[in-house]
Amino acid sequence: PGENAFQVKITAPDEQFTRVGVQVLDRKDGSFLVRYRMYASYKNLKIEVRTGQKHVAKSPYILEGPIYHENCDCPQEESSAWLEVMNCPQIIPQIQRDLANFRIVDPDKIAKEIPQRFGQRQSLCHYTIKDNEVYIKTYGEHVGFRIFMDAILLSLTRKVKMPDVEFFVNLGDWPLEKKKSSENLHPIFSWCGSSESKDIVMPTYDLTDSVLETMGRVSLDMMSVQANTGPSWEDKNTTAFWRGRDSRKERLELVKLSRKYPEIIDAAFTNFFFFKHDESLYGPIVKHISFFDFFKYKYQINIDGTVAAYRLPYLLAGNSVVLKQDSIYYEHFYNELQPWKHYIPFKSDLSDLLEKLQWAKEHDKEAKNIAKSGQEFARNNLMGDHIFCYYFKLLQEYASLQVSEPKIREGMEKVQQPDDDLFPCTCHRKK
Repeated sequence: PGENAFQVKITAPDEQFTRVGVQVLDRKDGSFLVRYRMYASYKNLKIEVRTGQKHVAKSPYILEGPIYHENCDCPQEESSAWLEVMNCPQIIPQIQRDLANFRIVDPDKIAKEIPQRFGQRQSLCHYTIKDNEVYIKTYGEHVGFRIFMDAILLSLTRKVKMPDVEFFVNLGDWPLEKKKSSENLHPIFSWCGSSESKDIVMPTYDLTDSVLETMGRVSLDMMSVQANTGPSWEDKNTTAFWRGRDSRKERLELVKLSRKYPEIIDAAFTNFFFFKHDESLYGPIVKHISFFDFFKYKYQINIDGTVAAYRLPYLLAGNSVVLKQDSIYYEHFYNELQPWKHYIPFKSDLSDLLEKLQWAKEHDKEAKNIAKSGQEFARNNLMGDHIFCYYFKLLQEYASLQVSEPKIREGMEKVQQPDDDLFPCTCHRKK
């Protein structure tokens, strides 16, 4: 029907002004997403969906409030009620797998032992959530990435009463707790897992940030991608596509392969950082292109960086087919993905990549179906509500393993909620 098929207007009937940003996203398959961001809180909201001058379905819809904007601190006291409203799954298999390594968690013990073991060499955050307030102590010099963790924890405590819990977050790329570790196992939360480690995996900082900042400063997120998937399958360029930096040896091999078979693969580096740039081998550095332009190409190559390549959720949400390198690294959702259903696998040394591309070209219908299944997976498992559910369920289940009371330890500081003087809100739940 085209992107201007529907007009959506959101107002607060009881107010003189309504501060709500609205965006209609055309997924080009006959379905649309509408997202809105409130900058103030309201008693009620009225949502009108029209085509031409006519209301659609049962429009106008009235959302009975109070309805709070993102920065409003008004947690639901009953976590079970919140989980139900959010449609969170009862069980998340990856959380079960990760926590199976820990029969119990002793906050007093880990508070001493983890900093001793990792505090000197690694960048870590030690968090305690107590009475729905967040406290932190950092270790190591590179702790800038704590902003993502701070942001999701504060966002959650504004929405729901969190369990009292004490835990450590690894801010580096690599998982820390080795599988073979003979010392007693320590629970470490990481953004990336690997088959050689026992870290507890969370959604990546990249995906977390894109959820929290949707319609904010981030242009690439799981919703905007769906409205920018390029030409239809039949009109896409049939060259396989890749762009990125030189963070892994196989990426160098991929670019060399591309120079040898330019009609099959278009792969190039946007910057060099880890290896020596030999232009005769790897060609010139190319300019960054918009991620949305990736989808002009039918075949997307996903190859590890320092760890898993965190672009996979966005690639899946497009309508190109993903060819994914076999890897020891994984994000929180990889174990639910199935090769040949959601993506086309290829060996980690790239030895069968050309063969797999050939297969995709000769089996266009199957490749298109794999692209569609991958897209469905992303739409049904990697949106904002899923990310909130994952963090909450993870911390809830982890908290239930604790055998002593989480404490606000010496040297911890309170992580403050953002100041929201512009549009303060009155929480109906607070007496």
